Amino acid sequence: MTTEQKIIGILATLVIVAVLPLYAFWEDSQQERLQEKYFTIAVLSATELYAENCAVCHGAAGEGIADIPPLDSAAVQAMSETDIYKVISRGRDGTLMAGWAAEEGGVFSNSQINDFVTFVQQVNWVYVESRVAELGFTPPEVIRMEVSEAMLASLSELSQGESLGAGLVVYAENCSACHGASGSGTVIAPAIDTIALRDRPREEITALVNKGVPGTLMAPWQSKLAPEELGSVVDLIYGWPEIIQAGIIFPETEGILVSSSPEAIAAGEQLFSVACTSCHGNGGYGTRMAPALNNEIFLSEFPDEAIYLVIAGGVPDTLMPAWGSRLTDQEIQNVVAYLRSWQENAPAILPPVLEN
Repeated sequence: MTTEQKIIGILATLVIVAVLPLYAFWEDSQQERLQEKYFTIAVLSATELYAENCAVCHGAAGEGIADIPPLDSAAVQAMSETDIYKVISRGRDGTLMAGWAAEEGGVFSNSQINDFVTFVQQVNWVYVESRVAELGFTPPEVIRMEVSEAMLASLSELSQGESLGAGLVVYAENCSACHGASGSGTVIAPAIDTIALRDRPREEITALVNKGVPGTLMAPWQSKLAPEELGSVVDLIYGWPEIIQAGIIFPETEGILVSSSPEAIAAGEQLFSVACTSCHGNGGYGTRMAPALNNEIFLSEFPDEAIYLVIAGGVPDTLMPAWGSRLTDQEIQNVVAYLRSWQENAPAILPPVLEN
């Protein structure tokens, strides 16, 4: 090898040594940019789907609504990608979390679920809340009966005041939407402030609260409330007369009166688009997750009161949640008015013909 060749070789080696780190740095930066671009596209895509399908239960900012768990939590973000994918894809038994994958009866493709996994782990929830609002899918606020300090102070003077106060708080948060603030019942559920109910054994009342009532909208509460909370609610049922005697005044419950005005129908349409289309489909024609509502059979067989009851109380052992704690009476009536407006032109959906 000549001296000239040696010099050229040395120079080539020096160039390679100098360029390789730069190339490696450029390649790493390129990969980072591509990854960031993928994350951005995935998050933006999933945000739109979240607004339309998920915000109604998990909240506009992922905060969770009622007993629906939040997504903006360290526990969720610490889950593995595989576990998050499984939950979104398959749902969770015993909860309102349905399987959203197409093969599970849902409406999302595998790639969309992958986007959701990235979304859950990477998203800025402030942005999501803003985007949900822009799209008009901000869910209704939870309506709760308020238990004031004055009410609790009045109860504290009674012999079982502490237990009655605790029971009233649990009742306000979980039961008043159906049974009424005053315990006098609504179109959704019967009165609990009755002599007939208080004449029944405590064990029987406890079982009703724990296990629910099959065939009705009274769901079991033993998995949702702690034993002491359940016990305080039972104390409340038996101690209701004492609460009345203590001078606590509850608001009156108004009966249902569905208006068919254009304003009510328009308001109901807006609520339906926010709360119902993700399962029942645009126009109420149904999806694989929930049945069609826009058909002659449903609308002819279900009077307004029955539709109201289903919306407000939900349907146990299905994905239909109770909206009575999140929509006012008037809002539920507006949804009923919107559904009823379909009846004149509703398609006839016949039951399948069974072969012998």
